[in-house]
Amino acid sequence: MSRQAAPAGWTLPTAQRWRAYGFWSGWIAVAFFAVYPTLNWITALRAEPWHLYLPAELSIPFVPELIWAYLSMFVLFLIPPFLLNAARMPALGKQLIAGTVLSGFIFLLLPAELGFAREVPALPVHAKIYAALFGLDRPHNLVPSLHVYFSAAIALACASVARPLTRGLLLVWLGVIVLSTLLTHQHHVVDIVAAFVLLLIVRRRYEVTHA
Repeated sequence: MSRQAAPAGWTLPTAQRWRAYGFWSGWIAVAFFAVYPTLNWITALRAEPWHLYLPAELSIPFVPELIWAYLSMFVLFLIPPFLLNAARMPALGKQLIAGTVLSGFIFLLLPAELGFAREVPALPVHAKIYAALFGLDRPHNLVPSLHVYFSAAIALACASVARPLTRGLLLVWLGVIVLSTLLTHQHHVVDIVAAFVLLLIVRRRYEVTHA
């Protein structure tokens, strides 16, 4: 049985950490860009995508300002080198790659379509962001939400070694990102639940080393 790691504070990444982070980031990018656009394109061609949501969900309000919370996932990707040592990077990298590949199979089996009507908000700065988002991402790769999966995998891996204050901030940040996927009308409830279930399964297979 591995021992629990002592809480870690923020530290400047060593060259070893950056190498490990860069190596796994590269493979994660390969997996993502091989799977996500391909499955989105395939699902867009299918005649009858599934509607995997409850009718009541369509009354969830649209809060365009939360796009900043939604996009903060990309900032979250920069956190691991400052909290995780090099020995812990492989497990997180494998979790993200495995989640991407397994999600691709699920996207293929459950071709879904977003129930919300996509709308571009009036405020110019938000309008530009949403227009760019809609132009890049078709509303089909939904179950599970890779946005939630990636955010949760990174936040939980970092929180597992962080000091209490940092751990709390990471978990709150994760909660806000998850909520933003609903309130920006990018995902439905089942997408979020499926992401956490998949992560639970994958984390059991690729446990982060206590080091």
